[in-house]
Amino acid sequence: MPSQEQQQQQQEKRNAVDTYETLKLERVREKVLHVELNRPEKRNAMNAAFWREMVECFNKVSQDSECHAVVISGAGKIFTSGIDLMEMGSIFVMVDGDDTARKAWNIRKKIREYQETFTVLEKCTKPVIAAIHGACIGGGMNLISACDIRYCTQDTWFQIKEVDIGMAADVGVLQRLPRIIGNQSLVNELTFTARKMMAPEAESSGLVSRVFQDKEAMMQSAFDLAVEIASKSPVAVQGSKVNLVYSRDHPVAEGLKYMATWNMSMLQTEDLIKSAQAAMEKKTPKQITYAKL
Repeated sequence: MPSQEQQQQQQEKRNAVDTYETLKLERVREKVLHVELNRPEKRNAMNAAFWREMVECFNKVSQDSECHAVVISGAGKIFTSGIDLMEMGSIFVMVDGDDTARKAWNIRKKIREYQETFTVLEKCTKPVIAAIHGACIGGGMNLISACDIRYCTQDTWFQIKEVDIGMAADVGVLQRLPRIIGNQSLVNELTFTARKMMAPEAESSGLVSRVFQDKEAMMQSAFDLAVEIASKSPVAVQGSKVNLVYSRDHPVAEGLKYMATWNMSMLQTEDLIKSAQAAMEKKTPKQITYAKL
């Protein structure tokens, strides 16, 4: 008779969708995937494999018709300590190039590759919920700013750390954070000083939408939220995400034109008819079977 620990390990293997060096990908609920940063012994520091695997992982998630929502969290004591300086520190110092221009060209190419590591979260049409605990430092801020919804525990602190290591953050937080919290003065303060932002301030500023007593309660609520989202029409939810991201980066008039063009085909979905019929029959979206997308 296998022990409880062995049974749990067997269940995790059955739930596993794919295998990565720095990530753990599991199907935790119906239509819900859980991506876990999985270098707890290194405080989930972002090494070279991580920057590559995030792109691979979320490209697969995007194509997974069985997945309608994603939760991303960190294993161990904290969400992430950010970039792995021990492993990544020499990458830009040792860059190839016969002269300054060619070195600069190759550095820019590398930065663009790293930017894609988090932009892929935005490109993924499935809503991504970040569940943050302990600390979210440096690269972690770039990661969560590309997520759609953010939860954290009451002991979490956030830090845009890059100025303390002699660089400007270059993979997304400076571009996305001002649009999230809507307070340029606060964004500037956090960026220029690298000071810690505690959970209450993160909630009041709009960086996170909910704060929880502990990680267990947060993860439960994050999974419940993902299940709720996953129960809706995928045409409606994923179309909404695409248009929210587009409208953030374009004037209102352009966003409205894009929306009209989008919905001229999407309004012809059977999901609309099913949802209307269910409403008349006093059914909830969870009682409707929507086709895969």
